[in-house]
Amino acid sequence: MTATKHKHPGVVAENRKARHDYDIEETIEAGIVLSGSEIKSVRTGRVNLRGSFARVIDDEVFLYDAHIAPYEQSGKYFNHDPMRPRKLLLHRREINRLNGLVRMKGMTLVPLKVYFKGRRAKVELGVARGKKIYDKREDIARRDAARDIDRALKRTRHNL
Repeated sequence: MTATKHKHPGVVAENRKARHDYDIEETIEAGIVLSGSEIKSVRTGRVNLRGSFARVIDDEVFLYDAHIAPYEQSGKYFNHDPMRPRKLLLHRREINRLNGLVRMKGMTLVPLKVYFKGRRAKVELGVARGKKIYDKREDIARRDAARDIDRALKRTRHNL
């Protein structure tokens, strides 16, 4: 994926499946600690967030299962592990609040997108609650109904 495929400039990767599988209660921006070959790979847009999640461990937040492809030009010895856990940078108060939400309310931390803010790579984390199957069907039905209404309105405007 390249940055031009996304609506927002600077967005490298989006986890669209997360909005389908989870109800996002709130979002928070976090920095991400990357090695040299990882940041080069992120700049080329070789990031996949599908199935990834974040956890609070010992008052630190880590991103798991986010795939950052190895950088082609760095050779096989100087490259990184594509699936390694990556530390996320947040303020102490934010970490404590997220930890409380995850423990008390049964929420989870899901990365929604990776983007650049200036020269720094950022991750947008969503505090989310998993959807049930009937919730997903309800969302699909609502989206289809809205699409049908828009189509009908477009037709009537066109005929006038």
